[in-house]
Order: sequence, then structure tokens, then C-alpha cells
Amino acid sequence: MSWSTAQVARMAKVTSRTLRHYDRIGLLVPAWTGNNGYRYYEQEQLLRLQRILLLRELGLGLNQVAEIVDARHDQVAALRQHHKWLLREQERYARLAATVSETISQLEGGNEMAADRLFEGFDVDSERQKEYEAYLRARFGEGVQEHLDESKGRMRDWSDQQKSEFLAEWPAILRRVAELAEAGVAVTEERALDVLAGHYAFVCKAWTPNKHSYRGLGEMYADTEEFRSQIEAVRPGLAEYLRDAMAAYAEARLS
Repeated sequence: MSWSTAQVARMAKVTSRTLRHYDRIGLLVPAWTGNNGYRYYEQEQLLRLQRILLLRELGLGLNQVAEIVDARHDQVAALRQHHKWLLREQERYARLAATVSETISQLEGGNEMAADRLFEGFDVDSERQKEYEAYLRARFGEGVQEHLDESKGRMRDWSDQQKSEFLAEWPAILRRVAELAEAGVAVTEERALDVLAGHYAFVCKAWTPNKHSYRGLGEMYADTEEFRSQIEAVRPGLAEYLRDAMAAYAEARLS
């Protein structure tokens, strides 16, 4: 049995444009194309699309998704791992929902929450964090583990206030970088390098990247869907600008 692009788009709740894009980049090639030029998909392609969409839900970029679905892994074993991850995330989101509900109740005049309850459901060592670590190791080698361990070691000892202050810096940094992009400032200009020095200092509060790993962090910002969507929400094209600016800063000021 086969399904047209329009039928697959309706079933998978994606756009036909998305399916055509997946075809163009070789991520999801239709089973066959009719004489009328219409694309048709069969069961094998539907299963592949399911995996693609699942990996996108995990926050992976298209390049990462392609590497995984094209690898010679046991599909059932891989899906079992994804299923375990989803169940863990389901439980974590339930805890987050309860935390938010309790916070709303407090703000509406209910009982005051204990300070540590404000962060129930937030998991520094979450499965998403492990996904990022696996991506970094695969792309930049096992040497990156030293930096990952350094980051987790530092942040583990932070107070709740330190964590909040650290997280609050990120949006302000993105706005400053967005202003550079908006003004057409070249990433190699001193003005841009000075702004990136602020970002580097921000990162160094958690871990101390060298020239190679700081450039790699910029690539992860641009390639990983969760980071990319967050950055692009500030300004379209900002993820690539930030990546290039970090590479320029690494080249000019790091060793």
C-alpha cells in the first residue's frame, strides 16, 4: 500500500513542504514517483518518518537525525531506547506541571512553597543533557568529556540563586549579539569580539572552553534544534551569526 505526500502530511501532522524538504536533502526519499510527478510513500518510509519526527522531538538537528537514521542500528532496539526516554520525560513533565500548579496557587494567596520545591522537575543531569553530551562526544571526540565534567561539577555546587542569576544572563547576551547582527557588524570587528568576550565570560562560569571547544559550542548552538529555535526566536538568522561570531572570537582571542 502507498500514500501520497498529502496523505502522509495529514497523518504525520507535518506540512507537505516539510516532506519535500526531507526529500531534497535525502533524509526521507519517497518509495516512488508517479508519471504525474506525485511522490508516494510506503510502510518503510512511514516508519523512517516516525523515527525522524521522534528524534526531532528529542531536540536533535536534521544533520544529527540523518546520521542516526542512516546508521546500521537495530530499529527495534533503538526505538526501545527512545521509548524509555519518552517515559522518563513524561514523568519529569508531570513533576514540572505540579510545580507550576503549586507556584500559581502560592501567587494567588495559597500556602508558601519551600524554596527547593520551586525547582522540582528541573534536572541538571536530565536525559536531554545526556543527548547533548553524546552529540558533543560524537562530533568533537572524547576529549570534550573533561569540559562536560567540569561544568557539571561547578554547577552542582551552585545555590538556587546562583543558578537563577546565571540563566538570567543568557537572554541579555542574545539581545546584545542580535543588536550586532541587526546593525550588520562583521563578526571579526572589535565591537563584535568585545560582545563575545561577555559571552565567553558567561560560559566560563560553568566551564572553561579552549579555542577548539568554544568554536564547537557555537556549532552546537546552530545545529541543535532546541538551542537553535531558542536563539532564532530572538532574531531570524541569529544562530548562524552567533556561531560565526564565536568562531571569530576563538580564532582572535583564544588558544
